[in-house]
Amino acid sequence: MVGVKRRTVLRAVELWHSLSASGLVFATLFFATSLTPSLIPRTYVTQGALSGLSASVGYGVGVFFRWLWRYLELPVAHGSRLTRIKAALAACCAIVLAAFLWKTTDWQNSVLKVMQQAPVKSAYPLRVCLVAALTFLPLVALGHGFGLVVRVVATWTRRFVPRRVANVVGAAVALVLFWSIANGVVFRVALHMIDASFQKADELIPPESVAPDVPTKTGSTASLIAWHKLGRRGRDFISSGPSAARIGALTGNAAMEPIRVYVGLPAAETPGERARLALEELKRVGAFGRAALVVITPTGTGWVDPAGIDPLEYLLHGDVASVAQQYSYLSSPLSLLVEPDYGADAARALFGEVYRYWTTLPKDRRPKLYLHGLSLGAKNSERSMELYDLLGDPIQGALWSGPPFSSRLWRSLTEERNPDSPPWLPRVRNGSFARFMNQGGGRFPSNTPWGPTRIVYLQYASDPIVFFDFRDFYRPPAWLSEPRGPDVSHDLRWYPVVTALQLGVDAPLSMQAPVGYGHVYAAQHYIDAWLEVTGVSDWSPADIARLKREFDKRAAAVDGD
Repeated sequence: MVGVKRRTVLRAVELWHSLSASGLVFATLFFATSLTPSLIPRTYVTQGALSGLSASVGYGVGVFFRWLWRYLELPVAHGSRLTRIKAALAACCAIVLAAFLWKTTDWQNSVLKVMQQAPVKSAYPLRVCLVAALTFLPLVALGHGFGLVVRVVATWTRRFVPRRVANVVGAAVALVLFWSIANGVVFRVALHMIDASFQKADELIPPESVAPDVPTKTGSTASLIAWHKLGRRGRDFISSGPSAARIGALTGNAAMEPIRVYVGLPAAETPGERARLALEELKRVGAFGRAALVVITPTGTGWVDPAGIDPLEYLLHGDVASVAQQYSYLSSPLSLLVEPDYGADAARALFGEVYRYWTTLPKDRRPKLYLHGLSLGAKNSERSMELYDLLGDPIQGALWSGPPFSSRLWRSLTEERNPDSPPWLPRVRNGSFARFMNQGGGRFPSNTPWGPTRIVYLQYASDPIVFFDFRDFYRPPAWLSEPRGPDVSHDLRWYPVVTALQLGVDAPLSMQAPVGYGHVYAAQHYIDAWLEVTGVSDWSPADIARLKREFDKRAAAVDGD
């Protein structure tokens, strides 16, 4: 037993001596700053994983600076002096970590406060440290493996070329080797498994999911699209939504049965074939005889947010038709990574088919045409229309919520905003073409005139999917300047590299935010946005308030389940 303990101590000492002093300093700084607040509240598990990742990146930065120092042949400490320096640095690092860990709970509560959530009693700093260590050590070991490959290849190459050239060759070979393994083995195998899993989930038809027996419903026996070919998200879309009776009960007026059309991936081989099938189904059910027609681009999995379309069906008293086409089984981030253009191709195909037919109809007897999309659906919906092609016969408008930071039109409008408006709620010229809205509405007075096409972006300042930017690695984002968005913590600060890592972790967590924050868009805010887009004027303020209360009750009931 004594021998085992002695060997353990010796190995710990060897590990300590093998660690880079500069790496430990940067790892500590990155770990500490990763504890500061960002846009989304974090549990101790996600905070620990983020802190471990940040520490490993910081350690890599420190090792790089050590290599650069030696490469420049600057003086380096050795022996007992190096040991003393490491001990002093370790003591300073421990003090810094203790101070930042002590503040972690307050920082997390600062995010919860702006989202009107109850504070937590503890952020569990010890658990954070444990999860961070379990994340940090394997990543550092992977980094050491990379360095080993560089040294082995460089040592062998020095037989034939100068030392510095050999070092470059070693680094290049290691990069190619590690990238090939990650991309060719781990990444592809993982994606194949994920894709198969999502496809199986999409094909699953639970016993309670029954095909509609109303002939005008997509998926019925009279439909051009079979129930089992709608996909899980399509079946949810068709079977949900308010009925004419429910709309009439709330409004006190006569209502129509809303029309919903959906084409799943199994329905046809190509986006063009599915788009043509959607158009024929729209014709079959009489969609072009409604007051409004909405072309929806769903998220990556094919999901259509009920909070986005249900309110419109109430506002128009059911006199509306909507159509969507599935383009992927994968979630939006994976779909964007694996098939970045496929969603845009599908959106263009569907809009193109609908728009071409719509332009052949008499202008006084055709529905008003709108576009809608959430998240990746917003980005792809943007790309489905070319403004120059619509100038002769423009559509009536679009509502895009939570557009990803890479959305081209959104980015262009945001960057060209009026200088007196913040990036989280821009004002673009006179507001006749595009307006931005959040929890508090927009920045233009209600009587501001619109042009022929009304485009509205609904976005929250706390949505990292909207405001993440790769440039955040090296420069502070504009949305951190004052005044800040109402749902952004005043304790949030920018730190090089770390803030971008925080936002990168926030993005997948944003769907777990409270309703009305992050990437969870509330029906009451959709109501205000649809009123802007459609110009509906037959609702009194009291009726609109009643409609919002109805959706608030539904959201509370879902949260309570």
